[in-house]
Amino acid sequence: MDRLTEMEAFATVVDQGGFTDAAKKMGISKSAVSKHVSSLEARLGARLLNRTTRRVSPTEIGLAYYDRARRVLNDAGEADALVTSMQSAPSGLLRISVATDFGVNYLSPVLGEFLSEFSDITVNMVLNNRYVELISEGFDMAVRIGELEDSTLRARKLTETSKRMIASPAYFEQYGRPEKIDDLNEHKLLHYSNQANSAVWKLTAPSGEKRQVRTAGWLTVNDGQSLLNACVGGLGIAYLPSFLYADAMEQGLVEVAIPDLPVETQGVYAVYPPGRFTQPKVRAFIDFLVHSFADKGPDVWK
Repeated sequence: MDRLTEMEAFATVVDQGGFTDAAKKMGISKSAVSKHVSSLEARLGARLLNRTTRRVSPTEIGLAYYDRARRVLNDAGEADALVTSMQSAPSGLLRISVATDFGVNYLSPVLGEFLSEFSDITVNMVLNNRYVELISEGFDMAVRIGELEDSTLRARKLTETSKRMIASPAYFEQYGRPEKIDDLNEHKLLHYSNQANSAVWKLTAPSGEKRQVRTAGWLTVNDGQSLLNACVGGLGIAYLPSFLYADAMEQGLVEVAIPDLPVETQGVYAVYPPGRFTQPKVRAFIDFLVHSFADKGPDVWK
């Protein structure tokens, strides 16, 4: 007889408390259930059930075997569900969290194409500049930029963005251009306040030395696009990702503050909760984003 069927018959008898209810649960005859359990006991050379006219209960050995058997059966059921899920068409509500700047500029423009391709999926995209807890807040996935703080999440890299200090030609004409990191102490720095410790810029000197520069004071904004606008308006120097400033730099509206510094890069990731398998709707969207951003970054964002 099939080993897994014997195991299922035994576990169902324990779960249901008897052969009659187990037979109803499995959709087979009572005698068939009994035959499966007897075959299992004969193969193992041990009595797994105590049988009386009124009740059936597992023996001490049977109880220990039940715990392991139930795990095996659950794993088998999950394996079947995995195959079914991976073959089913992506559908349902997809809740996405993404930073406002990136969402407005790069996710919103491609959502129409995604929804046209996957008409059974509906999207709820939440734009904000705070760190969200995916599982507790009910999100299916998020797009995050920079170092990933939560190592328990699964992640797939979509692309990279470079990060530079920039300001407008008008600012440099009025206040001069810094030549080295220490010169920043004499300049007007614009503070991006949407992340913890964002009042500190972590820079790398030409020698490779890691430096930190405090930036709070002149202007604090929790939105990257607003900081870019402040830069273009000549208000100061900001430290921004290339996906924000690329167009402005191409138009000559901003310039790199200290060109000799090594260019910092940050990863752009799709992150989603851990699990034995990925939901089809999540997998479909991540695959779509990988394709959409294949020609983007670190400095190319057209």
